[in-house]
Amino acid sequence: MLRITARCIPVLALCLASGALAARLGAANPSNRQADVVKTSSGELRLTPLYHGSVMLEAGGHVIHVDPWSQADYTGIPAGADTLNCAPACGNVETLSNGERKTVMGIDIEAVAMYNLVQGSAPGKPYHHKGVGNGYILGFGDTRVYFSGDTECIPEMKALKNIRIAFIAMNPPRTMSTGEAAQCVKAFRPAIVYPYHYRGSNTQEFADALRGMPIEVRLRKLEGEP
Repeated sequence: MLRITARCIPVLALCLASGALAARLGAANPSNRQADVVKTSSGELRLTPLYHGSVMLEAGGHVIHVDPWSQADYTGIPAGADTLNCAPACGNVETLSNGERKTVMGIDIEAVAMYNLVQGSAPGKPYHHKGVGNGYILGFGDTRVYFSGDTECIPEMKALKNIRIAFIAMNPPRTMSTGEAAQCVKAFRPAIVYPYHYRGSNTQEFADALRGMPIEVRLRKLEGEP
């Protein structure tokens, strides 16, 4: 198994494992799991939003966990790690800096900048500094899947190209508001977009702001929601 994390901090962590691994995370919470299947040039990609920022992807016999968190219900789900922490403490870990690319288990991985422009604990002290954490683009054949991580609407996001599926965080103040997220999505126009990492936000506002655009908004109830 190979774990790929943001540089030094687990702002957005990816855990890649073979599909044969048994689940080692679990919770008693009821699950609202709903998986979507997308056809790519390299086969089917299965997407399962789990809890807050936790998402599972399955493709080509591999399982990818994005920000796995024990608050989610991982019953019956293949998992690769209990938690992901800073790179020095994770063992078999590779770190990527903004803009770096790597291919792991046949999956193309690109690290994308994520940071705050305005929001912070004080002037000049953003919650997330540029160059510290990553968002990620995962390539499955001709299908590019983007995870924003904890970021505001930065120029690097607006400049993204050929994104088919995007997972966009909207959980102020450390990430975007629903309106800011919609404006950023309008700039790079993914074919499909999922709000994630959105606790406390009204995702319907995000969907309404994109009405009339050639963008499919998929609202999924995450675990624990009514």
